[in-house]
Amino acid sequence: MHDDTVARIVANPKYQKLVSTRTPYGWWMTIIMMIVYYGFIAVIAFSKEVFHKPLGEGVMTLGIPVGFGVIVFTILITGIYVRRANTEFDTLTREIVEEVNK
Repeated sequence: MHDDTVARIVANPKYQKLVSTRTPYGWWMTIIMMIVYYGFIAVIAFSKEVFHKPLGEGVMTLGIPVGFGVIVFTILITGIYVRRANTEFDTLTREIVEEVNK
């Protein structure tokens, strides 16, 4: 890219909005995911008996559905991010590119 193109992109108010919206949103989603994942791992590491409790009469313990829940949560939070990225963020990006290429 040429320096003047980069300067026009950076000076565009829509680019500023995109950066100021997407960056904190991405960080919050990352923090939430890390809390869920590392919280799960911390319970396994420091309090094994919590997830060792059997569910019903079978061999399934509480850890199995909670672990499955972490996987489902990961898929959901990824879907939430992708939906917003495909609508709001991609729209802003497209508008920025159109304005810069005029």
